[in-house]
This record gives sequence, structure tokens and C-alpha cells, in this order.
Amino acid sequence: MSTETPASADTGENRYVAVARTPEFDALRRTLRRFVFPVSAAFLVWYALYVLLSAYARDFMSTKVVGHINIALIFGLLQFVSTFLIAWLYARYADRRIDPLADDLRAKIEGAGDE
Repeated sequence: MSTETPASADTGENRYVAVARTPEFDALRRTLRRFVFPVSAAFLVWYALYVLLSAYARDFMSTKVVGHINIALIFGLLQFVSTFLIAWLYARYADRRIDPLADDLRAKIEGAGDE
């Protein structure tokens, strides 16, 4: 039984390392981070606000809005709404900004692999 890595696997790893060092890959990562970091931070702040208000502002959160529906229930449901909104916004952002860069990079890699 051999423990040596096949040459094709080594070539694939080297190709990945080479691609990861390209300006195109850096642009792809920057584009992804431009969306992910701010949206993640905003969502975490929104979630922390909900938790903190639930823990320390019970009078405010128990304020009735309509019938038995209070502010805490509305905020809780808005957590779900914001999650789906973020997923939808990300899908749009990826379609417009990330996917074209990734497709160009993939075409470049696959084209270089044929040589």
C-alpha cells in the first residue's frame, strides 16, 4: 500500500494555491465580505436588541398592541422576517455581484487546466 499522494492531486492543490493568490480571487473575496460582514453585524445587533429588551425592558415588551399580541411577539416574528429578507437580499447580491466574478474565475481556472 502506497502512502504517496498522486501527482494529479498535488497539481490540483497547487492550482488552488495559485488561484487564491490572484487579484481576481481577492476581488471575489472582497465582494463577498462587502455584503456578509455588515449584514451579519447588523443582524447580530438586531438580535441582541431583541434579547436585551426581552430581559431588561419587560414592561415595554409586554405592551399590548392588538388583543393579546404584544411588542415582544412582534419583535420575535420580525426576527424570522429579517432572516428571510437577508437570505433574499444575499441571493440578489450574489446573482449580480458574486456569481459573475466566480464564473469568470472558474472559466479562467478551467481554461488554464486544459493547457
